[in-house]
Amino acid sequence: MPAQDTPPGQCPQCWQHAHDRQAHRHLGPREDCPQCVDHMVNGCPYLTPKKPSFWW
Repeated sequence: MPAQDTPPGQCPQCWQHAHDRQAHRHLGPREDCPQCVDHMVNGCPYLTPKKPSFWW
């Protein structure tokens, strides 16, 4: 489940896995997370919204 407070321009799954210890709790020592490996190989499946532009 993606984190609710994901900043604009960030992938919700990447953000959660980087900042929530519960995301990798089920893994053993030196065991790779299949979701993270999939992200590294195939890229993020989410269309991340861009940060709001404050140019004008």
